[in-house]
Amino acid sequence: MNPIQPHPQVAEVEMLAQETIVAVSTPPGRGGIGIVRISGPHAVETAAAMVRLRHGFEHGRARFGEIYAVAETGAGGEAQEPAKLDECVVTFFAGPRSYTGEDLVEIAAHGSPVVLELLVRMALKQGARLARPGEFTERAFLSGRMDLTQAEAVRDLIEAQTLYQARVAAEQMGGALSRRVQPAKEALVELIALLEAGIDFAEDDVDVTPNAEIVTRIDTIRPELEKLAGSFERGRLVHSGLTLAIVGRPNVGKSSLFNRLLDKERAIVTAIPGTTRDLVTERLAVGGIPVELVDTAGLRESADEVETIGIEKSREALADANLVMVVTEAGIPLSREERGLLESLAGRRVVLVRNKCDLGVKAEPAEYVTELVTEVRTVRTSAITGEGIDALRAVLLEMVRGAGDGSETGMLTTLRHHEAVKGALAGLTKAREAAQSGIPHEMVLLDLYEALRELDSLTGETTADDILNRIFSSFCIGK
Repeated sequence: MNPIQPHPQVAEVEMLAQETIVAVSTPPGRGGIGIVRISGPHAVETAAAMVRLRHGFEHGRARFGEIYAVAETGAGGEAQEPAKLDECVVTFFAGPRSYTGEDLVEIAAHGSPVVLELLVRMALKQGARLARPGEFTERAFLSGRMDLTQAEAVRDLIEAQTLYQARVAAEQMGGALSRRVQPAKEALVELIALLEAGIDFAEDDVDVTPNAEIVTRIDTIRPELEKLAGSFERGRLVHSGLTLAIVGRPNVGKSSLFNRLLDKERAIVTAIPGTTRDLVTERLAVGGIPVELVDTAGLRESADEVETIGIEKSREALADANLVMVVTEAGIPLSREERGLLESLAGRRVVLVRNKCDLGVKAEPAEYVTELVTEVRTVRTSAITGEGIDALRAVLLEMVRGAGDGSETGMLTTLRHHEAVKGALAGLTKAREAAQSGIPHEMVLLDLYEALRELDSLTGETTADDILNRIFSSFCIGK
């Protein structure tokens, strides 16, 4: 009955275990330090042939070494002594206590592309091969040093644009998401073991699990997975950031506010309406989440072909934005177009900015205060004097944080994570309905295994041995 097959990665692990790989692990270009990383069964022998060490390799110890250029033949055919090219620091990590789970050597030399290329060529000459993109982390996964969510977090940490993003990625690398999933997965494996035992070992006095108990156990698994699925909105924003579109009529100060929020003159500002003809974008961090500000062309009817194209792009940016800042002029009643714009944004996160309050307007006209306007956050600003800019930043921060609990750990940060948890919940729902309907346990197990496969895609494969070990450890089989 058990559809779980032997671990599909075994053959790949065995194949990779025979190969030693090498690559430059620091960014392309010149720098103070460059690192060449070697991993595999022959990492130590390969490195020993590349550099001269004053002391032997020892796990976790950095050793001083020297790099020599390849010996050349003189004019008379005599062999010449190789010339010293650079000094380096060599660090050895013995498997399985290394990043990849294999013997791993890192050679830190000066960051000259010539020196680093020479080291790679030396390693290739010793029988190593060039590593594929991400292969060091792939080997860490295949060797069991990390699961898929942790491997993905390595990429996220490298690509982090804010400290908050880096902290979330570091938590994921530490297994925060895996730890959050694990209790539900263990409870699911235990339920599967119960049903398998009742089917396969009925002759050994193992009771068949009642359908009511199956439903109760599923109901204890679902809540945490549902809560985890609900973390995706916040996690997606942390991972990918969000977009804030600044929209409004021409000459209301959109570009000036754009520059104020960035604290630099990024967009061109003139007194001529319609100066901005195309989208101007820039990133800043709000509450640790990257926000892409989009300054748009003023929304109006125009006979100018270029401006018309810019206005169409503005409408597209408005449709795609996570947050919208509608900029209007303080002290002037909202136009019919502005009211229509606000009505079209009903249900979305919107901040209404009444700009140019430095012009001496102390109060808004009575017809401005409507039920429609009170549904959005309103801020009075002056892009010229800076009045209200801090209040605007505070409102934006509140809106960004409103996407979820910023203290939550183990969030779902990618669509793959979210789809996996949703798939697990769908499998549990079908299993629950099957149990309630009295369908044979063999069919209930199919749905439970479907849920387990989805969770496996997050934390790693569950093998047949895992199920059997749980059965034999939980019941006195063969007594």
